[in-house]
Order: sequence, then C-alpha cells, then structure tokens
Amino acid sequence: MPDPSPADRSPDRLHALLIVCVLAAASIVIAFVGATPARVSATELWGQTRTPGDEAFIASHRGGGATAPENTLPAISAALASGFDYVEVDVALTLDRQPVLMHDTTVDRTTDGHGRLAELTLAEVAALDAGAWFDPSFAGTRVPTFAEFLEVLADSGHRAIVELKGLWDEPAVAALVADVTSRDLERSVAMASFDARTLALARSASPVVSRLVIVRHLPVDVVRALRETDVRGIIVDRRAVLERPDVVSELHAAGIRVVVHTLNSDKQWDEVTALGVDGIVTDDPATLSEWQRSVAGER
Repeated sequence: MPDPSPADRSPDRLHALLIVCVLAAASIVIAFVGATPARVSATELWGQTRTPGDEAFIASHRGGGATAPENTLPAISAALASGFDYVEVDVALTLDRQPVLMHDTTVDRTTDGHGRLAELTLAEVAALDAGAWFDPSFAGTRVPTFAEFLEVLADSGHRAIVELKGLWDEPAVAALVADVTSRDLERSVAMASFDARTLALARSASPVVSRLVIVRHLPVDVVRALRETDVRGIIVDRRAVLERPDVVSELHAAGIRVVVHTLNSDKQWDEVTALGVDGIVTDDPATLSEWQRSVAGER
C-alpha cells in the first residue's frame, strides 16, 4: 500500500498531539493530587450528622480525669482502653515553647509545683509529681509531653480532640502539627481552640488536620462565622445550644458538626441528645456510654 500524502497525515499528527497534551495534563493532575493529601471529611472523622435521639460520640474530658489524674498517661491509657470514641486533652507551652499536657495556666492544682506553666522550662515541669494530688497510688506520675501522648494514641488506634491552651505562635503550631503528621495521625487528631488565629496557623501547617472552634456564646450568624474560620465543627456550651435549639440543624445543613461540653448528668445528656448533637465531652464517659445503651434499648 502506498504511503499517505503529507496532507493525509496532518489529521493523524494533530490527533496524536492532542493525546500527548491530554496525557501530560493528566500526569500533572495526578502528581499534584498525589503530593497534596486529601482533606479529612467531617463524616470520616465524626460519622454522619446525628438526628434528634441519635447517640452522640463520646469524648473523655481531660484525658479521662474521673479515673486517674487528668491529662496524664494513666488517665489517657485507661480511657483509650475502654474504647471511647475520643480522648480530649489540653496542650500548653512551657517557657522554652515545648508542648505538654496541662489544662490550667498554673501547675498548682494538678502537680506538687507552683507557678505559671509559661514561666517553667520543660525540665522543671518534667520534675513535678502530677499524680499524688489525685491519689497516693498515682504518686510519681509525670506531666506528659505532647509527643508522649501521641505515641500512646498511635498505639491505640483511637482518636483525639486536642485543645490548644494559651498563646501559640506560628513555629509552635507548625512543630505541633509536624509531630502529628510524622506519626500519620492527621486523620485521627482534631485541633480545637477559642482562638481563631491559632486555628488559622494550624490550617496553614496542614490542610488535612481537622479543626474545631470553641465558643461560649453563639454568633448571630453562626454559619457565616464558622465558614470564615474554616473549621469542621464547633465545641459549645450546652446552655448556648438550648437557647437556640434550631442551631444544630442549621449547622448540620452547612456540614458543620456540633460538640457540647462538659456534661456529666443524664438530664444534660438527654437535653442535647434530643437536639441531635454530634458529640458530648464528659468527665464520666463510662456512665454516659451505659446511659446511651439503656436509652437505645428503650426505643
């Protein structure tokens, strides 16, 4: 068969060029997607939005402070071993900008030391007894570092809500997020704060790690406010939700999860479960879990 003429070959060349361009574009897209981890979805992290009467997920407050000294490894290990959905811990910075688990601005209440955490070095904090105040059997328990907490969390296969206490700068937030990502825990840790700037720094450090804003009072246009802070959920006082019961469905419609803190009685649990909140932070996760099972059995 004779070779086609140059004119006959032009459409073939154009078609081949188009295929090469499409493949090149696809390669760029694939490379970009591969290099940029997908943002964890709210459903992946917290499940489907609840409807009134559904069981909310349980977050054990301050690492499980009802059974062991709060924000310590014994409390956290016990809570995780009990199978609760989440453990909630507080993380703050020492004088030398090292993250440790501590709720208060001072170490007085939960250790044998005195003074502001922000004025103590990590070495000074590490020397404190964080268990004897709770019970003599916990004497010698130390204030854990954030890295030590992550090791326990990673071994458990469970998830955590990490509240960032006090003032955080960009290097401190970036280092904290790096600790999370280096252990492949981006899809297991949600960071929470009252401070929108701190959450923005976390967003810059990782688009994957989810963020929750903590509020005492609900803004008038709460959906707009939360979208501006680019968070996946809100942790809010029970009374604020009860004053605006329709806000739960309003936030759900916007894809935002609602977590209520810190509830320790069946009356409180019943009030918010009836509204369809997604999560409950509690000092008594075992009793809440039993209450949820008993209520489910009555339906």
